[in-house]
Amino acid sequence: MTAVNSLSNRIIKIAHLYPEVLNLYGDRGNILCMKKRLEWRNIECSITEIKLGDNSSLSDYDIFFIGGGQDFEQEVLLSDLKAGKGASIKSAIESGKTFLCICGGYQMMGHYYQTKEGEKMQFLGAVDLHTIGGDVRMIGNYAFRASKECGASDIVGFENHSGRTYLGKGISPLGTMLMGYGNNGEDKTEGVHYKNLYGSYSHGPILPKNPEFTDHLLKVTLETKYGSSDLLPLDDTFEKQAHDNILQKVLSNTMSQD
Repeated sequence: MTAVNSLSNRIIKIAHLYPEVLNLYGDRGNILCMKKRLEWRNIECSITEIKLGDNSSLSDYDIFFIGGGQDFEQEVLLSDLKAGKGASIKSAIESGKTFLCICGGYQMMGHYYQTKEGEKMQFLGAVDLHTIGGDVRMIGNYAFRASKECGASDIVGFENHSGRTYLGKGISPLGTMLMGYGNNGEDKTEGVHYKNLYGSYSHGPILPKNPEFTDHLLKVTLETKYGSSDLLPLDDTFEKQAHDNILQKVLSNTMSQD
């Protein structure tokens, strides 16, 4: 599996934001997947957990991961974001750092989350989007096609959210729904793509099941940091077989939702 790569003397630094709070559905596996696919190419990778109360500089990191959490956990984070970390996150986004934000972490990038009772929680406002809570959860295995700018692969995942996310004018989705609900169950969009930030409702985690999308994120990161994104191909025979099997079952609606 290991490949010799011209980028072997380079290092990618990953920051895992709020791992003690936003950690649903094995989303930590996204970090392990990126780390392993870099190591197989002899590219060094370091991982740093950045928790509540840690306001150290974020400028040295290349990839940021934010996972999903319950609504009350998102509320816990609001004071921490306002204490200075929010401004640092927004600065990293605007400078072109790579972000992968899942479910609650994705919602937090928007302006606000409005509960079904009408209470509005002000979020980061890094991306022009907002989320409205609903009575019915949108749950199940799903699939969507990433946009050309996001690698144009068919992505499989698992969604479980009551929030309906709506993108602002001029803000691009991560992809278009093939099966499932996506952002809101209305407009066939899933996730968001803004600069090098990628937001999605896909738990599961998303990256191990979608190696093409994983490599897209790594290429974007290497291009931003080093000006070169050449990644030697890996033998993804088993990964692609698993992906295609899941995709077929999702599209034919024969996959168990358990």
